[in-house]
Amino acid sequence: MADRVSICFLSLFLLSLLALLPTQISAQESEANEFVLTLDHSNFSDTVTKHNFIVVEFYAPWCGHCNKLAPEYEKAASILSSHDPLILLAKIDANDEKNRELANEFDVKGFPTIKILRNGGKVIQDYKGPREADGIVDYLKKQSGPASIEIKSADDASAFVGKNKVAIVGVFPKFSGEEFENFNALAEKLRSEYDFGHTLDAKHLPRGESSVTGPLVRLFKPFDELFVDFLDFHVEALEKFVEETSVPVVTVFNNDPSNHPFVIKFFNNPHAKAMLFVNFTAETADSIKSKYRETAEQYRQEGISFLVGDIEASQGAFQYFGLKEDQVPVIIIQHNDGKKFLKPNLEPDHISTWLKAYKDGNIEPYKKSEPIPEVNNEPVKVVVADSLRDIVFNSGKNVLLEFYAPWCGHCKKLAPILEEVAVSYQSNPDVVIAKLDATANDIPSEIFDVQGYPTVYFRSASGKISQYDGNRTKDDIIDFIEKNRDKPDQQEQVKDEL
Repeated sequence: MADRVSICFLSLFLLSLLALLPTQISAQESEANEFVLTLDHSNFSDTVTKHNFIVVEFYAPWCGHCNKLAPEYEKAASILSSHDPLILLAKIDANDEKNRELANEFDVKGFPTIKILRNGGKVIQDYKGPREADGIVDYLKKQSGPASIEIKSADDASAFVGKNKVAIVGVFPKFSGEEFENFNALAEKLRSEYDFGHTLDAKHLPRGESSVTGPLVRLFKPFDELFVDFLDFHVEALEKFVEETSVPVVTVFNNDPSNHPFVIKFFNNPHAKAMLFVNFTAETADSIKSKYRETAEQYRQEGISFLVGDIEASQGAFQYFGLKEDQVPVIIIQHNDGKKFLKPNLEPDHISTWLKAYKDGNIEPYKKSEPIPEVNNEPVKVVVADSLRDIVFNSGKNVLLEFYAPWCGHCKKLAPILEEVAVSYQSNPDVVIAKLDATANDIPSEIFDVQGYPTVYFRSASGKISQYDGNRTKDDIIDFIEKNRDKPDQQEQVKDEL
């Protein structure tokens, strides 16, 4: 089961960034789309196998963020159409039923999802670059070139290392041998996430001892100790070194764009996640952040990743976790299984004590549920965590349940459609249309895999659970319900068989 908090909250974070992207192409220009190649299940494999480098966007026509990306993607494709060698951009409607098998094959869990396919599709990598035209172009030009570039001068090194990114440089006495080959294998594998370079002379490099002759790997980063050297050239050891060293002891979540890649990496990692939210302008902010860092250094090797978020930039987190600003400073630890541990109004001197109590198993998980509504007579029934079992699992009815977020634009568009569906079934006591605010209630992640909003599930009266991923129209939803629900006579048959 996917890490629900990572996916959902990371999606929220990414969507907030996408909302800031400019749309620079007019509707008239976008109607003249010619450069992005349209693929489907019938031509996908043949097209991919013919190209050494092709970029594919998996999209859904109803996805607002796909529509926002479309003109930027098209503009990038038009610029790259003259690049030598050709960098081809393609798209496929992953919402089309005939294409869904392909989408599943490429582990598409949300829209838009962009993949880089190399060597005729034999190598598949996630696109992790910008989503505006010029950024897409620059990123893909770099991705289509060598995995590691040679650094021949101090100017080369200064331009390569930069100020706000992780950069990895191999220092070698010669560009051959097992160490050099393994370094290039690592660069090829991780090139979509990091910049790799190699040099014969460590004197070109900033920071650190300049007299070394190698072979060694020097990782530069804009936080913590600023650079780290590594001498083991086994590929697995190199990869582990890069992945562990490129993460800050404490990731900072604020409005600084240079921190955003590290925030994304934080939510993508598999560890338990400790998140401290504090007002960065408060008098006690520096003290509590300092104590938090000390605790993070103590526990970072015990399967916990640490983040500190400014409340000004963390409104999405407050919405997701149902927090209130009067609880700040507040710390939350989230497990991959959905369990949460909460400590509001945290004093600096209590951070280490609370973390130790958590590690010792002396802190009870925090369960989030809205109050059960006293009146629940609208066509679409309100479900909360504490009423989920009674309404969905123990009612003996066919239940269509939407997991939504109040801030989600797609949920707002779906709301009147679900209302119409519910009205259509008002005279049918065997069908219930319901909704649950997934930001204000805990969800049993072992049953419902909610990776974005809205997510809709259907549970038949006999207990069969299936996810609805069809078109978001009244007729399509009703058709799905009719195909999957148990009729009264079927329910009696099931009872008899039991």
